Parts: sequence; C-alpha cells; structure tokens
Amino acid sequence: MLRGRERQRVAIDALVDRARAGCGGVLVLRGEAGSGKTALLNAVQHTYDALLCVDVLSLDDDLMQLAQDVAGTRAALLIATEGEAHGLPSMTLDPLDPATSVQVLHDLVPGLPAALATDVADLACGNPLALVELAGSLTSAQLGGIAPAPEVLPANSSLRLRWRARFEALSPRAQHVVALAAVDEEIDTDTLDLDAVAEAGPLADPRRLVRSVLRADVPAALRRQAHAYLAETLPPGARRTWHQAVTTQDAGLADVLAGHAEHARRCGDFATAARDHDRAAQLTTDPEEKAHNLLKAAADHWAHGAPHRSRAVLRTAVRMTDTPELRALMDLVAGGIDLGESLPDVAADRLMRAAKGLVGTRRQMAVAALGFAGEAASIAGDHRRYTAVAEFARAIRRSDEPPATSLTLDHLVGMSATFDGRHDEALPTLRTVIDLADQVPGPQARIWASQAAYVLGDAARSHEMATSAVTVARESGFVALVPWALVYRALSALLLDQHAAALTAATEGVHAATAIGQHNAVVDHLTILSLLAALRGDADTAVHRMDTATEHITQRGLIRPSTFGAWAFACVDLARDRPADALDRLRLQPGHAGIKVMAAPHVVEAAVACGRPSTGDKALLPFEKWAGTTGSTARLALSHRCRGLLQSGTADEHFEEAIRLHRASGTAMELAKTELLYGNRLRRGRKPKAAREHLRDAVRIFQSYQADHWVERASAELRAAGDSTGEPKDQPGLTPQQAQIARLVAEGATNREIAARLFLSHRTVEHHLRNIFARLGVRSRVELTRRLD
Repeated sequence: MLRGRERQRVAIDALVDRARAGCGGVLVLRGEAGSGKTALLNAVQHTYDALLCVDVLSLDDDLMQLAQDVAGTRAALLIATEGEAHGLPSMTLDPLDPATSVQVLHDLVPGLPAALATDVADLACGNPLALVELAGSLTSAQLGGIAPAPEVLPANSSLRLRWRARFEALSPRAQHVVALAAVDEEIDTDTLDLDAVAEAGPLADPRRLVRSVLRADVPAALRRQAHAYLAETLPPGARRTWHQAVTTQDAGLADVLAGHAEHARRCGDFATAARDHDRAAQLTTDPEEKAHNLLKAAADHWAHGAPHRSRAVLRTAVRMTDTPELRALMDLVAGGIDLGESLPDVAADRLMRAAKGLVGTRRQMAVAALGFAGEAASIAGDHRRYTAVAEFARAIRRSDEPPATSLTLDHLVGMSATFDGRHDEALPTLRTVIDLADQVPGPQARIWASQAAYVLGDAARSHEMATSAVTVARESGFVALVPWALVYRALSALLLDQHAAALTAATEGVHAATAIGQHNAVVDHLTILSLLAALRGDADTAVHRMDTATEHITQRGLIRPSTFGAWAFACVDLARDRPADALDRLRLQPGHAGIKVMAAPHVVEAAVACGRPSTGDKALLPFEKWAGTTGSTARLALSHRCRGLLQSGTADEHFEEAIRLHRASGTAMELAKTELLYGNRLRRGRKPKAAREHLRDAVRIFQSYQADHWVERASAELRAAGDSTGEPKDQPGLTPQQAQIARLVAEGATNREIAARLFLSHRTVEHHLRNIFARLGVRSRVELTRRLD
C-alpha cells in the first residue's frame, strides 16, 4: 500500500482520463532520492497497462520531444525524476508527514513499539526508502527496547551508498560545503562559494537524515577542517564556541556552552537550548555533570515538542548516574513524555516517585511532578490514584507557599474534592486557583485555572484562560503544552455553546498533538470532536471519529477519553432513537467520575424515553448538586430540563425555568433542545398551540446551527402539532464544518485529503460537498473555488 500519495494518484487518474478522450499529455513526478517515485510508477503501471512510465535522473532532449509527441493523442506519459521539469506539467513528492511515516513503519513491521516507530520516523524525515531500509535494519534488541533506536541509515543502505558516491564525485570545494553542512545544521550558504553550493546540491541538506549519514561518511580530516573554518568565521555565540571546543579539544568550554543553553531556555528557544545542553554534555568528562547536562537537554527537547529525542537522550543519561535527585528529575521528564504518548497509569506512578524524591531538595520541581501525576491519573480515570496525589499535595502544603506552587497544590485538592462530589469544599479552593493564575507567568498556571473555571461553570473565564494558555505556550516556545491547553479551549467553547470555536480548537488540537507525537492528546481531541458531531446529530461523523480513536484508547487504558466516547455514542443512540442503548452505554460502563456527572442530562433523557425515570433521577442527583453549588447558569438550565422530563405536576415550571436560564447563559443549541423536548411533551399533552410556539423556536435555532438532523426532528414534531409550515428549509449559510471543507476544496485538496485532515469518512465528505454545492448554487469544484475567491 502506498501511503501519503493520494494527490499524485488523483492527478495521474486525470491524466489517463484525458488520454482516453484523445487529449493525452505528460506529467512529471519530481522528488528526492528515495521519495517513492519508482514505487509510485510501479503501482501506476499495475493499474494502467497502457500508460508509458519513465524513471530518469534528469530529462534529456529525447524525453522532451516525446512529451511533445504525446500531446493531443490517446497516449499518456509519466516521468519520474530528481531533476527539473523544464516547463512540463509536474507534481512534487513531498516527504511523508510523521503520522503517515509511522503508519508505513507499522505496515513494514507489525507490532513495532510506538516509541521506536516515532524515533525511526524522526530519523527518516519522511523519506519512504529510508523508512524501508531503517525498518529492515532493526535488531531484536532494538525491537525489545534493550538497545536505542538507530541514529543513521545502515551501512548497506542503498540510499546511503548513493549519497556517499555523490559526495566522492564532488570537487574539493563542493566537498568542503558538504562537510560544513554535516557539522552544522545552520550553515548560511549565501556566504559560501555559490558554484560549490550549487554543485553540492541536495547533499548540503540540514535535515537529520542526510546530516547523520554525512557525519558518518565524510572523512574525519574534512570534518576537522570544517569545524576549524567555522570556529574562525562564525560570530561570537554558542555555535562558534562549539566549533572552537571541537577544534581545540578544550573541555573547559562546556560551561560556556551550558551558559548559552540557559540563556536560550530563558528566551523560550528550547530547541537551541537542547542543542547546546547536548553539546555541553559531549564536552564534559565528569559522568555526573554529563548526566546533568543531558537531563537538561532532555527537558528542553520535551518542552519544544520532540519527546522522541528527549527519550533517546534520557536513555543515555540514566546510565551515567545513581544520584537520587538526578534520578528523580529524570523520572519527571520521562513521566511528562509518558503522559503524552504512553500508559497514563505508568506515567502517574513515575511522576509520584519523582515528586517524593524531589520534595526535600527541589520543591518547585516536586510540585510540578505532582501536578502532572494528577493529570495522568485523571486520563487513566483512576480515582484512587488521584486521591493519593491530592492527599500528598495536602500533606506538603505550607502556609507561606509562593503563588506558583500554591496554585498547583490547590488545584489538585480542589479537583479531588470535585470528583468526590464534595463541591462545597472544592468551590473556594478552585476559586483561589483562578485568582492566583494572574500572578503566575507561563502557560501551565493558565491551564490549571481554565480547568478550575470549567468545573465551576464559569465558561467565559475558562475560555479566556485556555486561549491565553495557548498563546503563552506558543510565544514562550513551550510547544508541549499547546495540545493540552487546546483541550480546555474546546471544552469551554462547547460549554459556551460556541460549536464553531470548539470545532476549530479540537481540530487544531489533533494536528498540534500529532505533530509532536502526543498520541494521548490526539485521542482527547478526537473524542471531543466526536461529541461535537454527536450533539449536532451528525451520527456518521461521530462514529467515524470514535472508531479512529478506539484502538489507542484500548491499548493505553485511556479512561477519560473513553468516557467522552461513551457519551458521544450515547448521543448518537439518542439521535437514532435507541434510548435503551444510550442508557446502557452511560450507566453500565465504568468511566471517569467527573465526565459521567457531566453526561447525566443525557442519561435522564434516555431513561425517560425507556420508561425508567427512577434511573434518570438517580443519575441526576450528583449533577444537580454540582450545578447548584457552583451556580452555573448553563448547568442549572439543564437541571431544570431534566426535572421537567422526570416530573409531571411541576414539569411546565421546570421547562419554563430551563428556557429562561438557557437564554440568560446564551446557550442557544441547548435552548433549542429543551424547546424540542418541551414541545413534544406539550403536544402529547394535547396542547398543540403551546407546543407549536416552542417547536418553531427550536427549528429556527437548529437551522442557524445547520444541525440538519435536529431540524428534521423538530420539523416533524411541528407538523405533528398541526403546523403545515414545519418543513425543513435549506439555508444559504454553511456550517462551520462545511466552511472548512469548502476552504480546503478551494486550496485544491482531494476528498480523501479533506477526510484525513478533518477526521471524517470519505463518504461524509462527499455528503457535505453535495450539500455545499446545493446551498451555494454551484455545480463543480471549480465554481466553488471561484465563488470563494
């Protein structure tokens, strides 16, 4: 299976279709060595026997003439080359993205450990041939986690041999350029001999894959000359210090490099800090000091979103020290990595061990470890572990805590009380967390405050804090926290009934988490996206997104996203008139205590529809206690809606109060749902006139949200109540998701690419595209693109 080449396959199919119609032509597929050009040609030839395929290093006069000859005939010519297209129609085979690279590796080596797959994909830099050759070189020790991941292509790699032969064929001046690129990834080629740079071509590539090969294969003498040249010509700074240290073998420069690294860290340039801490470690002879520098490099790698590099550095560092404090700090970094990509219960245990090991000497780090341990326990849905974390936080709490540590400890204590249903106790503690956030710099405090505000029902404050956390994380270079902050940005937007903003945040979150290998955060966002679709009644999209997430949920024991998923599936069941299935899903499945309380209104809806009101009443009690204590207007509205469903004598009063509170909180989508349920009850109670008033409002609001399923449901109720105007009507506007699809079409994306980017099924994209054409009055993708320009 060829992965990541859908756009090229679409273009080739179009070329063949034109040839069959007598309008043949040529298409040039351009790509670097190992980009998969030959594999694509072979796949195409297997599909189309008549297609003429040529694989050449560069185009010559004969091929240019052949390209002219096939124009306007029933022939099609496909040329694969590393060279220029010389004006012919062309497409480039770009490197595969990290997620696709990992998929390719799993195709090649089923059961490949996730961490090893990520490391190999990082080294391969999206080159398909490199992926194949690296996968084939993995040893049993590497597959078993005993040996580290490979750092360079194997010695017998055809790609490596090809680059070595090219290097040996270069002139001395061009070899010097390549040697410079091999020893320093930031070479400014504009300052070098331009003819030599042109001759060096793709070998002067800053990517890790090429540089690792050249560092291994360029002769040592040439590398030493390159270091000496850079030590003389670079301006003062960390890079010049490094090359001076290599040239002079002066180990004393390690401290200078470490100083540069600390400066880069304070400026938020964690990538540079990681590089310089790693270089300082290479120059250090003392094992303890070397381990300390490696530990800092690992922390910097993790902060800027390279957990695979962090883990690799930690593997080296851990072998160099038995110092308890350094070991505990390593547990903190490793636990942070595990939190994003591994088993959350393992992460929680490792982080608790770090907290206990650091509390006597590095208190601020201990509290940070404790905060992450609580998050890991929450992801695992492990109430016992979370309680233990909170008890430890309470035990070490001091009366004179600085704001940063006080905020984290109070957050843990307050959230634990919330999970226990002790809302009166949680309320003042979580409010303190929100107040302290303005006194503490950095994104983490804002994430804790956003979560606290969300629990308290202050959706606007939660959204403000989450948005600030995203911004600060990016500005400060702390990329590792961006996906986490986006979780609360999405959830708070949903609580505000801002579905478009929630959709944008969760979609952005999936891509941000995917880019830095935080697979657990990917699942978090996918389940939120699934819930969003389910609440709109888009069952197919909801199910597709959950299917994408389910494998990871099962493999890692991710109970929090699993509970979100159960909630989404229950909403799908309710939309498809399967209340018994919805009730069993929400009531019987063990899950995250907090999310199960949040889902209680749907338990009530399902229980009433099944004729089991006592089950709904039992589920509603903790939700009512939570909403009543926090005073959240939006959640109090849901409480009254549920009481309206459960009770008979006072149902009208509860529904009317729910409607009032929905309007006060601005939660229009939930208002429409309440009016639909109330209208249904009034119609069945033989009050059709009153029913019609509420159902008309419901139809109008659902239409404004483009919630097609609920428009149809409310319109059917309206017709049943005697209103002949209750017919579904197309609206000229697009839903947020349709707007995203239309924009991607205008950018030239295929349906399959859109489906992959928005986490939809291919069939769902086609369905949305038909609706987009109908609503905008266009008949083709070309017309749609013109309309949006």
